[in-house]
Amino acid sequence: MAPTVTEEKKAADEIKSYADGWMTEKKNTEIPAFLKLTYIVVAFGALVYFLVFMNGEINHSTRGVLVQQFNKVTGTANGFMYFVAALIVIFALITVKFAFSKFHED
Repeated sequence: MAPTVTEEKKAADEIKSYADGWMTEKKNTEIPAFLKLTYIVVAFGALVYFLVFMNGEINHSTRGVLVQQFNKVTGTANGFMYFVAALIVIFALITVKFAFSKFHED
């Protein structure tokens, strides 16, 4: 027997609940395009910010000299910082892949 129009509308309006009701959404809805773009912009912004300031704000007009002196005394950890940047890139790729993939409910 084929579902009636009201049954189809009821199924389309069904609300799914996640995290014990803290998050809800309509069933079979897609992530909006602006939100997908936001994932990319935020991930890219975080990566650029991290790479620019990984050794501190060395070009600041008043604090820059102090930061440079501190870096000379303590040294820098550029290898580790590039490793963290690589982790940011991996996280960003996974997040973007998740955002643009089709959701399959089991």
